[in-house]
Amino acid sequence: MWHDHSSDPALAAVSDAPRYQPQALEARWQAQWTVTGQHRTPPGQDSAAGNRYYALSMFPYPSGNLHMGHVRNYVITDVVARVQRMRGKQVLHPMGWDAFGLPAENAAIERGIDPGVWTDQNIASMRAQLQRLGLSIDWDREVATCHADYYRWTQWLFLQFLEAGLAYQKDATVNWDPIDQTVLANEQVDSEGRSWRSGALVEKRKLRQWFLKITAYADQLLDDLPKLEGWPERVRTMQANWIGRSTGAELTFPVVDAEGHDTAQGITVFTTRPDTIFGASYVVLAPEHPLVTSLSTAEQAIHVEAFCDLVSRQSEQERTADDKPKRGVPIGAHVRNPANGELIPLWIADYVLADYGTGAVMGVPAHDQRDFVFARQYELPVRQVIIPEGSDEHAYEGGAWTEAGVLIHSGRFDGLSSREAKQAITAAAEQEGWGQARITYRLRDWLISRQRYWGCPIPVIHCESCGVVPVPAAQLPVELPQGANLVGKGGSPLAQLESWWRVDCPCCGQPARRETDTMDTFMCSSWYYLRYSDPKNTALPFTREAVDSWLPVDQYVGGIEHAILHLLYSRFFTKVLRDRGLLGFDEPFTRLLTQGMVQGITYKNPHSGKYIAPADVADPSDPRDPLSGEPLETFYEKMSKSKHNGVDPAVVIDKYGADTARMFILFKAPPEKDLEWDDADVEGQFRFLQRLWRLVDGAVAGGLVLAPRDATTRPSPQNPEDQALRRAVHTAITAISEDLDGDYQFNTAVSELMKLSNAMGEHLPGASAPVASEALRTLLVLLAPFAPHLAEELWLRAGGNADGHTSVHEQVWPSADATALVRDTIPLVIQVKGKVRGNLEVPADADKATLEQLALASDIAAKWLEGKAPSRVIVVPGKLVNLVP
Repeated sequence: MWHDHSSDPALAAVSDAPRYQPQALEARWQAQWTVTGQHRTPPGQDSAAGNRYYALSMFPYPSGNLHMGHVRNYVITDVVARVQRMRGKQVLHPMGWDAFGLPAENAAIERGIDPGVWTDQNIASMRAQLQRLGLSIDWDREVATCHADYYRWTQWLFLQFLEAGLAYQKDATVNWDPIDQTVLANEQVDSEGRSWRSGALVEKRKLRQWFLKITAYADQLLDDLPKLEGWPERVRTMQANWIGRSTGAELTFPVVDAEGHDTAQGITVFTTRPDTIFGASYVVLAPEHPLVTSLSTAEQAIHVEAFCDLVSRQSEQERTADDKPKRGVPIGAHVRNPANGELIPLWIADYVLADYGTGAVMGVPAHDQRDFVFARQYELPVRQVIIPEGSDEHAYEGGAWTEAGVLIHSGRFDGLSSREAKQAITAAAEQEGWGQARITYRLRDWLISRQRYWGCPIPVIHCESCGVVPVPAAQLPVELPQGANLVGKGGSPLAQLESWWRVDCPCCGQPARRETDTMDTFMCSSWYYLRYSDPKNTALPFTREAVDSWLPVDQYVGGIEHAILHLLYSRFFTKVLRDRGLLGFDEPFTRLLTQGMVQGITYKNPHSGKYIAPADVADPSDPRDPLSGEPLETFYEKMSKSKHNGVDPAVVIDKYGADTARMFILFKAPPEKDLEWDDADVEGQFRFLQRLWRLVDGAVAGGLVLAPRDATTRPSPQNPEDQALRRAVHTAITAISEDLDGDYQFNTAVSELMKLSNAMGEHLPGASAPVASEALRTLLVLLAPFAPHLAEELWLRAGGNADGHTSVHEQVWPSADATALVRDTIPLVIQVKGKVRGNLEVPADADKATLEQLALASDIAAKWLEGKAPSRVIVVPGKLVNLVP
């Protein structure tokens, strides 16, 4: 039964303008959703029966401006959240701010403004920008890591680690600016090893710093990766490689004196290839190894000191990069190979790191490519001790033989396979006292100390009598002080505020000193997803009931750049807090989607290296430098200010509306692939939404208004137009529902919406009222997660509030009617000599003989066979007939 809602007061409030005006209607619906609290999260206890869904985007750093990468991330998550609500789930979809960090402190120094004020201004700006996208975020659960009501609990959780023996201090190397007298982050050191601010050559210094013992959970973090079936295999592989569990042996090479006699000192190396020890022709120490100075001879001391000074200016990445030459110097000392008694030289080299393994490696150039390159460069011996099984000795023109094989030149172990020799040589080393089996990890403990102001203070007090004393929980948070000297010089800003750090010891009452380091920002982002479950709790970071009700996160969305550190640290936090009894699950994120980058059209002058803004290119078909007239290179690259290829989301929304921006982001590429921005495609999505507006507006003007939904009654087709329209509707339901499960193929889902709108444009005028109403209702419900403002507007214009629901977003996600998909006829492809020449509509149940007869009698056969009988007819029922002349 149809209802005429033309006089409905609610409909009268809707703009009756004949054309699509997204800016006005989007602002109106965003305000309405805020008033009604439509996106507010239901209480946690309502979801305890497995009816909850937690959709989460990685929270942003509040730089002040959204970029298109943000838009893609948050729109993807929003579609997931909206669909799950319509499927009857109680959804948690929150947002917050990863608000501590160096950029805010640098901005404060440059602008002379408090970093808290600057950050809060940026948060307000970005919140407003996000709200323009129409995201179904519960802003009542918003958190900011720089606010004391949040970092109080970061400090509380740090004390949990400290109590568990997982937080400790040790000396570690930092970048030191000798002019500004301050510690620098790696990103503040330029490619020449100079400070970004003062220009001074950066020095390496040892400072006492705080670490979390993530290595204690290395096996769990690695062994649990197969459980993460909802994560991309690429991410799991990256984490496994980062953890880097290696099975091998520690072998000790005795240091010899000038006469060649063994001393009490030894150099211990770790190797995964003990089977190659007879091929060791030198041992290499890290330049920072504690024995370098004492073992260097007088003749080599000056060279060693100069080399160590050179290496101290290099980053770890520079020292270990595969494409960089390996450099080193001999220190003049020798060690004895414990396997064969041979004396071999001791070197230092830049590619060996002090805090990786033992800080020493044995050089086996015949069987390690890096050692081979180093040995050839410095004319060190190359001794083959492994040959391919069943082969002659390997020739070393091209490089090292790094595969397993059979041992030669290895004394009593000759003839053993590599696998056998690893076990036999390790066993001999253990029995004879020069080695032992060992498992090591590439993963190192997490250094969390930062000599910064704008970070979470570490809640400990240093007392000469009591040692390290945790700040009592009742005294948390330890708040950042006002009036810190933020000039970028003179060491830690907190260390300069004696009135802040000078306190009495909580244990003995004697004068003591607060810790003046702040925490790595990853500390704050490693648990924020837990806080969203209970954000207003003032007694605990979260209750066990609340966190177990909502967690783990069902769908997490973020960039691949966070595949290792953020995700690994979050997994570590979860496992530690589980062991502390604070939560009851092993992993924080059930499913992970790593969206691709948004790339912009990029113009570059290949001679000057200068990037040119697209707006300055007069003719994109023949791009040239506006000043020199030289031809420009054209390519797509990640959007960035430096390359002038960014697109401001606000500009797109101002011109086309948020729904157009959303539809383009979702349609242009699968979510895990990089997306190339194209203004023409944005315009295309805007035209599609305009067509939808005209389609629905025209139907409503013609008297079509939605009837109340009755899930138990399906409309019965009255004519061929009804059949065709229902088939299109339920095909769309099936396809879009499948696209929104599993791998989230949003691009093909949008394509199915386009197909449905085309089918409605063709069949709606001839369809019966019940079928037309079902089609219109389905179109708007399917559209709602993708273009929420337009769907809401059209829903109300079409009288969708007649069934008591005022929002399209409160509707139930439709289910397909299998009977509507059954076809009386099907399209049959007609080929002539293997080439498609046309299609023929045939009965769906026609047998092979009938299909052949229909094909031969068709106009297609008459045209292409020119009256000749085919020599052969190939029939594939339900698909095609191929006529072979």
